[in-house]
Amino acid sequence: MKNLSRLMFAMLLVLGYSNANAQDKNNPWQITIGANAVDFYPTGEDGQGTIFDEYFNVSDHWNILPSLSTISVSKYLGDGFSFGAAGSLNKIENWGDTTVDDLSYYGIDGTIKYSLGELIGCETFEPYLGVGGGYTWVDEIGAGTLNGTLGFNLWFNDNIGLTFQSAYKHAFEDYLATHFQHTVGLSIKFGGADTDGDGIYDKDDACPDVAGLEAFNGCPDTDGDGIEDSKDSCPNEAGLAELNGCPDTDGDGIADKDDNCPTVAGLKALSGCPDADGDGITDADDKCPNTAGPAANKGCPWPDTDGDGVLDKDDKCPDVKGTVANNGCPEVTAEVQKTLNEYAKTILFDTGKSTIKAQSAEVLKDIVSILKEYPTAKFTVEGHTDSTGSDATNQKLSDARANAVKEYLVENGIDEFRLSALGYGESKPIDTNKTRAGRANNRRVEINLAK
Repeated sequence: MKNLSRLMFAMLLVLGYSNANAQDKNNPWQITIGANAVDFYPTGEDGQGTIFDEYFNVSDHWNILPSLSTISVSKYLGDGFSFGAAGSLNKIENWGDTTVDDLSYYGIDGTIKYSLGELIGCETFEPYLGVGGGYTWVDEIGAGTLNGTLGFNLWFNDNIGLTFQSAYKHAFEDYLATHFQHTVGLSIKFGGADTDGDGIYDKDDACPDVAGLEAFNGCPDTDGDGIEDSKDSCPNEAGLAELNGCPDTDGDGIADKDDNCPTVAGLKALSGCPDADGDGITDADDKCPNTAGPAANKGCPWPDTDGDGVLDKDDKCPDVKGTVANNGCPEVTAEVQKTLNEYAKTILFDTGKSTIKAQSAEVLKDIVSILKEYPTAKFTVEGHTDSTGSDATNQKLSDARANAVKEYLVENGIDEFRLSALGYGESKPIDTNKTRAGRANNRRVEINLAK
């Protein structure tokens, strides 16, 4: 009983260590409670055959204590390795082929085990190998042992299973025979941490501090749209997977957060806003939302006020019907040109002067009216004389008369930039200067379209 007390004290120390030590992996602790069998034959010693002879001869060689006779505690260290300590007791009646009188058997052993479970890819069946040492007392005489272990765990769930183990214990003293010890027991794994209480151990929990779902490795899905918060661009609003978890109220394929018109289906190019007439301008900014028009005219088509086929934006005479060739302005025809010069030839001046006579006012008024009909056309007012007098005098007089007519036209509403004045003197006669009538024809003013 003295050694039994030692065994229980040692196991209490091991259990105390297991409860005091911090756990940071899934169920790092394992406790096994069960029964053991000790076999002192054969081990290959003292002429008792070779090792493993009659290994399964249970009835002749195994010493079995059917009650609770072994307890072990181990802790997972990482990378498949764990360290454990075990205590066992038994009653020896068979010493090889010899029957003995109920010798007591006590053992304390430490073992480093390596799990093969991950290598074979099976979570239920977990074989392992172990090596370690311990101290064994038989009939209160003790000796150290070097142990080799082979066993397997058969797990029913994450925490409970059965353990089957066979250990070869080589004794360092002659008075203790090398022997086998077989163990079977109920194993319980425990100690896994679940900080956020979501039922997923921290080791496997990608979000250990926030309660989440098993489907997302312990991470949350706040809005319940099937997309975990870390991958959800709108974690607090249920949305669509194709929009990274964001909602699309109007169903136009643009997430509400990026949609300038979230309640009305629209176009991606216009940030989710509609364009009914397809002119590239959102309906909200389009002054003519149902009629296509350019942005420069706020979405409305350009008008053609005068109906000449030239849009007002391009029409230099938007209120006067003209021709496309003349940018929407009316063109001066040969007929008009002829009429102008017929009027211009009737302008009268005081003899030898550039002063326009009063009776020419009516004809000048007609000329102004014609010029106003062609607001973009430019004209040259030309002055001509007969050959009477010197060339210099005639040149000077023709310049003065041309400018006099130009000034009159400007003063009566014709833009100055449209007119130029030029005197030709007697250089361009249209009739003979030998007769009075011919000279009268040569004294004239012409108004010609500038080329």
